Amino acid sequence: MTSAHTPLVFIVSAPSGSGKSTLVNELLKSVPDLDFSISYTTRGPRGREKNGKQYYFVSRSEFEKIIREDEFLEYAEVFGNYYGTARRFLREAEQDGHDLLLDIDVQGAEQLHRKLPEAVSIFILPPDRKTLELRLRKRSEDAEEVIQRRLVTASREIENYKKYTYILVNDRLEESIERLKAMVESERLRRKGGALSKDGRAAAALADRCRLANVGDRVRPILASFSAPVVSGGH
Repeated sequence: MTSAHTPLVFIVSAPSGSGKSTLVNELLKSVPDLDFSISYTTRGPRGREKNGKQYYFVSRSEFEKIIREDEFLEYAEVFGNYYGTARRFLREAEQDGHDLLLDIDVQGAEQLHRKLPEAVSIFILPPDRKTLELRLRKRSEDAEEVIQRRLVTASREIENYKKYTYILVNDRLEESIERLKAMVESERLRRKGGALSKDGRAAAALADRCRLANVGDRVRPILASFSAPVVSGGH
């Protein structure tokens, strides 16, 4: 009897505006056999979002039916809307012999870790609070009140960074993509075991620099920028 493939599950979390979507899209383009779990939500589509592409947009009653059927790995209510990760993506990855990438918030990541303790978690941080605020304003799709609320939420979310396997500071896009790819490659090599090739050793070394135990000096000033008093108006 052939043994079923157990997917490696990668959880990616980040405050809104950290550049997570761009990084995830680039990762999926360049790493084979990695499926993306598209979240379900009760919020309406924004801008050019399409059903089944960024999210599955469902009604509140539909979402609650899926909860009753226990078909979510995790779900949460955020700003009055439900978001959830369906179990079916894990089953499909298992059938296809693929690994699975989940893009979920801190609350959902905690739930998921209880169900899948072997999951590899990656937290993406902005270089500092000012950069995050600039990115949120550049998107220009949110009202000022929403931007301020997202910044408050971000300062709460980043306090949870110690619960993650890897920390990725997204300051330079190309380097961040390389680091993210190295994390996936390194975890796959770790599971396979055996001797590493030169490229394998390089990926493992790059990923290792982003492990929680090795990022203290890099993360401290970022945390400090979020806890400092905010002065609005001047530049």
